[in-house]
Amino acid sequence: MELIIEHMTKRFQDKTAVDDVSLQLMPGVWGLLGANGAGKTTLMRMIAGILRPTAGEIRYDGVEIGALGAAWRNVFGYLPQEFGFYPEFTVKNYLEYITALKGLPKAEGKKRIDTLLDTLTLGDVRDKKIIKLSGGMKRRVGIAQALLNEPEVLVLDEPTSGLDPGERVRFRNLLSEFAQDRIVLISTHIVSDVEYIATRNAIMKDGKIISSGTTEELVREMDGKVWTACINASDLMRYEHEVCVVSVRNETDNRISIRYLAETPLIPLSAQAEPRLEDLYLWLFPQDVHKEG
Repeated sequence: MELIIEHMTKRFQDKTAVDDVSLQLMPGVWGLLGANGAGKTTLMRMIAGILRPTAGEIRYDGVEIGALGAAWRNVFGYLPQEFGFYPEFTVKNYLEYITALKGLPKAEGKKRIDTLLDTLTLGDVRDKKIIKLSGGMKRRVGIAQALLNEPEVLVLDEPTSGLDPGERVRFRNLLSEFAQDRIVLISTHIVSDVEYIATRNAIMKDGKIISSGTTEELVREMDGKVWTACINASDLMRYEHEVCVVSVRNETDNRISIRYLAETPLIPLSAQAEPRLEDLYLWLFPQDVHKEG
C-alpha cells in the first residue's frame, strides 16, 4: 500500500498555493504540519480529487487516482475543515445518507453506523439534528462519515478543531489503532495531535514541504536552540520582544521560569532544554506562538 504525491502544484491566478510538493506515504499516521495558509487544505483537496492540480500527479499503488475513479472513492475517506449537510438531517439520517453515497450494503452500513456512534460517543444524539449540536459533536459526526467505508487512505483536515482535550486523546488513540494497516494523513497546526502518534511528519510553509521525517529526526533540528531561564516577572514583557518565548511558569518571589528559542543563550544563566516537536513548529512559525493549541 503506497500513496505517491509527485511534483504537485496548484496555482490560483497569481498565487501558488501548492508548490512542487512530493511525498511518499506508507501505512501509518502522517502529520502534515503548517500554519493557516500554508497550503495544507489545497493539497488535501487535490488528494481527495476535489481540485485539479496545475501540475503533478497522485498515484495509489502505482495507478493515478483519476484513472482509478470509483475504485479510489471506495478506498478513500476525507474529513474537510467544514462538511456540508442538510439542515433537517439528524446524525443517524446523515450517516445513512453517506453510506448510500459510498455504496455500502444496507446491513453493513447500519452495523458501521452503530459501531461509530458508540466509538465516538454519539449514541445519545443519534436522533438529534446536526445543526443543533455543539461544534465538538459536529466534528465527531464528520469524523464518523470519513470512517464509514473503513478507508485504506484517510485524509483529515484539522480533525480536532472544536474537540475538548479528552476527546482529542480518545481520537488520537482511535487513529493509532485504525492506522496499523492504513494510510492516515492529518493536516493540523496543533502539534500535540500528531507528536506522539505520527509515523512521520511533513512541515509545509508557503506551499512547499520544507522538512519531513520522523518526530525524532525533526526534533533533532532544534538541538541547541531551546533554553530555559528564570527571570524577574517585571522583565517578561521585555524578553518577549527580544526572544521567542514558548512557555511561562510562575515561581516564588515574583520570579518566572520561561522556555525560549534562540540560536544562542540570550538571557543570563540560561540552561539548554530537551527539544520537542512543538519547539520546531514555533521556530518555523513564530507568529503562532501566542495562538491556542
